[in-house]
Amino acid sequence: MNRNQNGENNIRQAFLHGKAFIPFITCGDPSLEVTERLVYEMEKAGADLIELGIPFSDPTAEGPVIQEADIRALSKNVTTDDIFQMVKNIRKNSQVPLVFMTYANVVFSYGTGRFMEKAADCGIDGLILPDVPFEEKGDFTDACNTHGIALISMIAPTSHERIQMIAKEAKGFLYCVSSLGVTGTRSEITTDIGAMVRLVKEVADIPCAVGFGISTPDQAAEMAALSDGAIVGSALVKLCGEYGENCVPHVADAVRQMKDAVKKCNIS
Repeated sequence: MNRNQNGENNIRQAFLHGKAFIPFITCGDPSLEVTERLVYEMEKAGADLIELGIPFSDPTAEGPVIQEADIRALSKNVTTDDIFQMVKNIRKNSQVPLVFMTYANVVFSYGTGRFMEKAADCGIDGLILPDVPFEEKGDFTDACNTHGIALISMIAPTSHERIQMIAKEAKGFLYCVSSLGVTGTRSEITTDIGAMVRLVKEVADIPCAVGFGISTPDQAAEMAALSDGAIVGSALVKLCGEYGENCVPHVADAVRQMKDAVKKCNIS
């Protein structure tokens, strides 16, 4: 199967068949071999797009679950080059849209242009940098555009009047942060996601997916009902930490339950 090199187009495909479910896992936790297997099994379980976290020593947007996963991966000397090679292997068997989530320093230290070139070459469609404000994304935009990688923008409950400004320039999909603070599971999400999404849709025809704090199928369905999809990370990464090398069936089962819940939001 020939792969369209335009990452934004590939990402948009994830939202063409109803509400999307987007899982996140940390590369190299518990190992890169298991991460590769997780991608295949999560796709089989219904994942429409998969976020792959490149581990970083100071992940400021992450709660303790993902911080600990980063530490576990880094302690095994997982490198960015190792992750690029893993994605190349995945692309021999899967065309599911893939997005890296990492931090500006990871990209800067590798060399921004070189990072984007390698990411595109291995088959990555998009990049999320949660520590880069909208006003500073220009440091990465040109390199992303040159190599056909969508630089995914984020909006938060505090974005207010900036939401529409960010939406007008957004690529691939817009990551709607459901809760203030860091990633992690929450018992309740009180943000008015519907209002955020309406502001976006007034100015841009771009999918909106909600993440941060979603940990149960019911929460995933609730957020997907108000947007174009749900993103779940900490709840899955927690399973990787709990079950280690045996985590694959547990993560796949959780993804299947989340996707089934999200699918029920589709209105024919």
